[in-house]
Amino acid sequence: MVRSFAVGGEEMTESRRYELSMLTKEFFPEAEIREEDPEYLFVYAEACWRLYGKREEPSADRKLLLTCSNDGIPQMVFAGGDPLKNRMKQGLYALLSEWTDRALPWGILTGVKPVKLAVSILETGRDRTEAKQILRDEYSLSPAKTELLLDTAVREIELLTADERDGREWAIYIGIPFCPTRCAYCSFVSYDYHMLGDLMDRYVDALIREIRACGELAAGRRITSLYMGGGTPTSLSAEQMDRVLTEADRAFHFDRIPETTVEAGRPDTITMDKLKVLSGHGISRISVNPQTMNQKTLDRIGRRHSVEDVIHAYEMARTAGFDNINMDLIMGLPGETVRDVEYTVRKIRELAPDSLTVHSLAIKRSSRLKETGLYSDASAGEIEQMLTLGQETAAVLGMRPYYLYRQKNMAGNFENTGYCTPGKECMYNIEIMEEKQNICAMGAGSVSKVYDPARDRIDRISNVKNAGDYITRLDEMIERKRRGFGN
Repeated sequence: MVRSFAVGGEEMTESRRYELSMLTKEFFPEAEIREEDPEYLFVYAEACWRLYGKREEPSADRKLLLTCSNDGIPQMVFAGGDPLKNRMKQGLYALLSEWTDRALPWGILTGVKPVKLAVSILETGRDRTEAKQILRDEYSLSPAKTELLLDTAVREIELLTADERDGREWAIYIGIPFCPTRCAYCSFVSYDYHMLGDLMDRYVDALIREIRACGELAAGRRITSLYMGGGTPTSLSAEQMDRVLTEADRAFHFDRIPETTVEAGRPDTITMDKLKVLSGHGISRISVNPQTMNQKTLDRIGRRHSVEDVIHAYEMARTAGFDNINMDLIMGLPGETVRDVEYTVRKIRELAPDSLTVHSLAIKRSSRLKETGLYSDASAGEIEQMLTLGQETAAVLGMRPYYLYRQKNMAGNFENTGYCTPGKECMYNIEIMEEKQNICAMGAGSVSKVYDPARDRIDRISNVKNAGDYITRLDEMIERKRRGFGN
């Protein structure tokens, strides 16, 4: 007989069922979860125990029925959200933690934006000590994640308070979905530009048309940031990049935008000619992203550039005058050990970038890692050591955390954190997490966000993902934006 536990009752809404399902997946990421009965969520524990090599079954049937009863479940201290859902999650967490003899670093939190919770607690007037107690007692966060979350929330509040906004401002996103190769962990819309023929030129032509149309929509708006991402934007030639940035400057007036970022990203796409184009257009922030400084790992994940290429690209960017350079690292890459990460962070300290984004590996459905089963070899404890090395490196370089988010299927159920030296924060990163900002997004696969401050609600306007469809259906997407942004 398949042993299971059930969470249900007449109080089981779709939202509560989903959150309990996600919490269970945090403990058993590969377990089958079925929701056949509208009243119950069944998790097949027998498979979980076999998967994790348990020889003894848990005592009794371990069937737990959580309803609106408060018996044995602590009351919420923090007023807000869905108290009953949190009590259900607390009860389920206590059961699974006892069952597996594990504590999760993020406790019962399953959402991708934990900073929102910390900010909301602090904004009710509670001090840091009170907020710490709520996060640890009511959400079961580990001491380390509690401190990291509050450090990030405090910095975010400082930054948002310093820049008064009314919810009507715009951020601009321009998507370039091309790369020299597809990294094994990548799930973004991206095409190998070596195989595209004239598609990149036709894409640039279409993108310029969309930029012109969005420039008309943006007339009279206050634009707080512009971010060009991908893919790898520097997959464009210097001439193509100049065309796009020239049109974007005409449309959105770079001299009035406090922050402009271009993800140079892959060092094998960075040349001095392209850096001069970026510098000539006044781009204030770029990324040169190694992910790791171990050549064997770069080869394994399909980066097809050398560690020396990373160093050379970074030094070129400094020579070109860039004083705000970000570097991305991924912890938990296949085959990497704590010692490998120690080597990586030692090289990063030597380079001394202005910001550092430390990611936990996430296995996405559309990535080659998912297709091949080439997952992280590191345990949760080892990944936590890796993340700590990243955090310590940031501190040595004089950086503070300023934004943080989580994703599904992350190695060790950890987080991604952005650190930077004072004044080098990327406000666009905070804006996309806060979702209290209009974002006008251009390019294949991009998603615009229309913020209604009266309802505190975001509506999304998506562009098609396929680059060829984007070119042929551009008029449709421009019209969609005109309607969505009320023009």
